[in-house]
Amino acid sequence: LLEARAADFFACENTLYFGSGYLANLALFSTLCGRHDAVVFDERIHASMKEGIRAAPAARYRTRHNDVASFEKNLKKARDADCQSVWIAVESLYSMDGDFAPLNELAKLARTYDAALIIDEAHATGIFGKTGRGRTEDLRPEFDDVNIIVVHTCGKALGVAGALVCGSAPIIDYLINKARPFIYSTAPPPLLAASLIRALQLIDEEPQRRETLFKRVGFAHKTLKETAGGTLRFSGSQIIPIILGEEEKTLAIAAHLQKAGFDVRAIRPPTVPQGTSRLRISINAMHSEEDIVQMSAALGKAMESYVL
Repeated sequence: LLEARAADFFACENTLYFGSGYLANLALFSTLCGRHDAVVFDERIHASMKEGIRAAPAARYRTRHNDVASFEKNLKKARDADCQSVWIAVESLYSMDGDFAPLNELAKLARTYDAALIIDEAHATGIFGKTGRGRTEDLRPEFDDVNIIVVHTCGKALGVAGALVCGSAPIIDYLINKARPFIYSTAPPPLLAASLIRALQLIDEEPQRRETLFKRVGFAHKTLKETAGGTLRFSGSQIIPIILGEEEKTLAIAAHLQKAGFDVRAIRPPTVPQGTSRLRISINAMHSEEDIVQMSAALGKAMESYVL
């Protein structure tokens, strides 16, 4: 019932529910990408996608982050190498930088080079898209001719667990019969499926949640900019990184914020590149403006204390 409801909700032929996003990505790449194929992937895709790519026998082409020219260069290399199927792997919204993949440009490249596009929507599902169905919602109907496979992780905006893989009926049937991470994992309990069905309904029933979130994100950017200055990166998403560079400094300021009651975590290598250790601030619709003001004040105090 969940998979049928989800297929209707996300406007795809079929879906497959996995126990986690990790399992979904591991299954996708290790099952679909064969020894005569190639995967062209953004250097900053999630670790679960990289694990799936490592498990596949396909050739691997790593591209510079969000660099369309780099993607095209590597797609051309893959085609010149006579690879059979070519797969493009990206996140629609990157979890550590809070920036967006150029999906329209990548869909055009997929069409030009006869490639399939695998998009992880973990941080966009339930938030972005015209009706909250993720950024891939905005690719329709212009790119309906492109083979697009989408992973909708269910533990972020949907507030449950697991992941839904959305794609064509042949792709989903193939995964059901061939994907070892799916076949040999215990199915998620029915309670999660029921909770997910309700979560999908709430996206349509309560659009004000998204509207509130976007207002809080804008307020957070303005408020934090006054505190963090040039260390803050912002691209319009709910993920706001503050790049501090030094690991020790980042850990110390994160500890200060946590002691003050704010669950802000330090992100450091190897999760992010060397020299880009950061605080990762994630805003949700339940945060009030006062919460954000207090957090910003605590951040300012922590940064001053570290300098002194």
